[in-house]
Amino acid sequence: MNGVIPDLIASGRFTTGPSLLERGYATYGSDSGHQGNARDWALSEEALKNLAYLQLKKTHDAAMVLMQRAYGKKPRFNYFVGNSQGGREGLTVAQRYLADYNGIISNVPIVNFSSLMLAPALIRIQEKPLDNWVTPAKLNAIRGEFIGQCDSLDGLADGVINNYMACRAIFNRKQAWASKRCPDNKDPNPADASTTACLTDGQITTLQMVYSRYAFATPLANGVKTFGMWSPNTDPSGSGLIAPARLRGQQGAAVDAPMHSNLGILGVTGFLMRDFTANPLDYVEGGQFNKRREQISEWLDATNPDLTKFAARGGKIILTIGTNDTLASPGAQLDYYQALIDKMGQAKVDSFARLFVIPQAGHGLSGANYTVNGEGETIATAPLPNTYDRLPLLLNWVEKKTAPAMNVVVKAGERSLPLCSYPSYPQYKNGPTMLATSYECAKPAAP
Repeated sequence: MNGVIPDLIASGRFTTGPSLLERGYATYGSDSGHQGNARDWALSEEALKNLAYLQLKKTHDAAMVLMQRAYGKKPRFNYFVGNSQGGREGLTVAQRYLADYNGIISNVPIVNFSSLMLAPALIRIQEKPLDNWVTPAKLNAIRGEFIGQCDSLDGLADGVINNYMACRAIFNRKQAWASKRCPDNKDPNPADASTTACLTDGQITTLQMVYSRYAFATPLANGVKTFGMWSPNTDPSGSGLIAPARLRGQQGAAVDAPMHSNLGILGVTGFLMRDFTANPLDYVEGGQFNKRREQISEWLDATNPDLTKFAARGGKIILTIGTNDTLASPGAQLDYYQALIDKMGQAKVDSFARLFVIPQAGHGLSGANYTVNGEGETIATAPLPNTYDRLPLLLNWVEKKTAPAMNVVVKAGERSLPLCSYPSYPQYKNGPTMLATSYECAKPAAP
């Protein structure tokens, strides 16, 4: 929820080498209109709108005045770099304040902010019946099934799901879990934490909900009708998608059981329900909070796929997401990528945007191969390539009209891979599996 001004002196995480300030840039940023983690601000409409979009314009305009006074002129070029919430802000300025920035770097943007805050509660609501609870014991079986069905879709069984779109299509269907179904829908060993553990019908229904699009009762901002939820991933912990215990309001939970909480819970009890004492699991899709849901979506969600005016002014944007992200929603991010292409056309999008995807990378855009490959063999894990210098790509594109390639090489030690722009993914051709030259950016087959 922000509340902290970013480190404007040492901030260099979007580039390698010297920080932006050390390179001679004037830098500015915002706490988004409130300070710290106190929750009362979440009941203020002004504070909510500041977080959503207003602080971006206020901060920009004040910074331009200060630069004019300090240097006698405004900057020739202005850039926005942001990560996570800042990534959403980068999309927001491209959609709302398109004349303010020449170039944007947006990493792991939380595109559908209003739904992302609510999504963990929606999963826990799905699990209200005890039979629907996916317990931590099932984690290895779930991840193993993802790898078993998807690892080789990129031509190589290496514990990495590079063909993320084909995998997502597979697990968008309940039938994908058929081989894991418990005989007669009875789990003989609920504590079984192995890859061979079975799943009940209720658990399969929950998993299908988690890994397929969630339909809204009414369309939200920009006509969006669904939330993409999560892509099949190998996150070893489950990171909030799997609950370790029963919560208040769920079948089998104690009266004094803890209430559901997550990183964005203020958005549920504050923005949406406007009652910090409310149980988030009392939310009902299409119920008494639906009008409020539509309203905050209009403020918070950076889902407008029409960036025509931003592109027409010469604006450029580089987005990067990871499919193993269990904090943001890769499903929503991928759906936004597709919405851009559907609205503007592939050629137009390619002329001003790069929609990069790092398969099996988390919210920090780092990741590793899974401990087992698609053939069931135990393999050593190593970091996946994820490092590339975004800033020179953007500067050259904006200031020198030199467009970056549709794929760039990312590295991790001696290992390299092509970083492909959506909808392409790294397809193994032949040669040393540690080298980018052994792969090509291929488009997935039509579903």
